[in-house]
Amino acid sequence: MNTHTLVEHRDIQDWVTARNGRPALRRVPDPTGSMRSRLELNFSRRMSPTETPSQDDGMSPCSWTAWLAELDRQQLALRVGDQTAFEFIERRELN
Repeated sequence: MNTHTLVEHRDIQDWVTARNGRPALRRVPDPTGSMRSRLELNFSRRMSPTETPSQDDGMSPCSWTAWLAELDRQQLALRVGDQTAFEFIERRELN
């Protein structure tokens, strides 16, 4: 798989929206029991007219502004593949 890393907000947003993705956040407990935000991307496929929506597994849709602010706060970048494959990496790994 051919991968590259995205750091710029516009590049990330363009890559996700080109693949029908949307930003989302999930609240998860950290090791101390406090809740923290985990970044998610939701790539939904088109549903047939007879399908009903399923639960979103605890993901909450959010604005690009909130999602990108959390990405910056956590100092993360997005390593992406050709389709919808991605992973979050720490920006310090880029240096």
